[in-house]
Amino acid sequence: MGAIVVVGLQWGDEGKGKITDLLAGRAAAVVRYQGGHNAGHTIVVDGDAFALQLVPSGVLYPGVIPIIGNGVVVDPKVLVEELRMLEERGVDTSRLVVSGNAHLIMPYHHELDRLTERYLGKAQLGTTKRGIGPAYADKAARIGLRVQDLLDEKIFRAKLDVALREKNLVLAKGYNRLPIDPERVVADYLGTYAPLIAPRIVDSVGLVQRLWREGRTILLEGAQATFLDLDHGTYPFVTSSNPTAGGACTGSGLGPRQIDQVIGVAKAYTTRVGAGPFPTELEGPLADALVDRGHEYGTNTGRRRRTGWLDLVLLQHAVRVNSVSELAITKLDVLDTFDEIQVCTAYEVAGERVDELPYHQSDLHRAHPVTEKLPGWKTPIGQVTTASALPAAARRLLEFIEARIEVPVRWVGVGPSRDQIVELS
Repeated sequence: MGAIVVVGLQWGDEGKGKITDLLAGRAAAVVRYQGGHNAGHTIVVDGDAFALQLVPSGVLYPGVIPIIGNGVVVDPKVLVEELRMLEERGVDTSRLVVSGNAHLIMPYHHELDRLTERYLGKAQLGTTKRGIGPAYADKAARIGLRVQDLLDEKIFRAKLDVALREKNLVLAKGYNRLPIDPERVVADYLGTYAPLIAPRIVDSVGLVQRLWREGRTILLEGAQATFLDLDHGTYPFVTSSNPTAGGACTGSGLGPRQIDQVIGVAKAYTTRVGAGPFPTELEGPLADALVDRGHEYGTNTGRRRRTGWLDLVLLQHAVRVNSVSELAITKLDVLDTFDEIQVCTAYEVAGERVDELPYHQSDLHRAHPVTEKLPGWKTPIGQVTTASALPAAARRLLEFIEARIEVPVRWVGVGPSRDQIVELS
């Protein structure tokens, strides 16, 4: 199978974890390549739900190496708690390793994230306030602390001192907050977290490259999705890293020519969390039905997701940006009760039809969806196991997507459980 990227094609929450979990049993390693604990994957195994934040999906399979790659920002407290939760539920986490080059989320990142968002007022971005953006900002500013710094107290203290000179000044003078106590940070990070994380710290790039040279299968999974990408998303309502397939190379240490397959994941409808443009957004009973049937609440935050019809303008752009080779359409069963299903095939902007994603933010904010109506199937599909058993109207929707996007649909999710997925030929 080679190296395979699993990437979300919308605004996240598409079910990437389920697709990664489906393939992980055939892999040697699953690499999380970007993001932090501001996004999660929910995997249901035999009716038991596992909500993962930092730990890669492959942890649920014996023999798979879960790797937290260099592109991730790691809150050590969250990592330790997540590992403890998994172990208490009988999951063996001994194989999990963490890149020494991944950056650490520090206490001042949390504080600044909360304060900055609060002071933005109506211009809030809708962040999860978990320190992810400030951690990536420090990484770019070259004053970040890395996971490997947990191994050397002298280096840790020196870097912390440099960072706190600025952060405490901002907290005290800018926000009238108490400064961060460096000794408390040292006690927590070096005294509590380092002993638990240190045995897992590795040269992740070297490990991934060795596995690739041995011909082993490597899955690469990100957090968030294409339209939350820092460069390709609906800026500024985006995350602080690159969830797109290109980010998989940067965040794992694999080169572009080592990627064999890019699997794009999309829901049969669209959701997003937080602020930002959403051309196909629904309100009222239809939106409520999608939320209720799809259990559309954030894995980590519990926030209600905004919902809308499937947007093929967005989807086609995402397929191109990620050079997607095949599609997985998830949550098709959520549409079981609808008499009619609408699919956005173009936008109307200032009275003109637009078939491509507008590059200008103002155009996207005022875009209205041009939709085509397809009949619903009005029957439950949760027990379907083969493509031929899908209702004709459901197959028609999938064929409609394939024809417009020009990429084959390989998998279809028909329910939340691990085995509720149909593989198409």
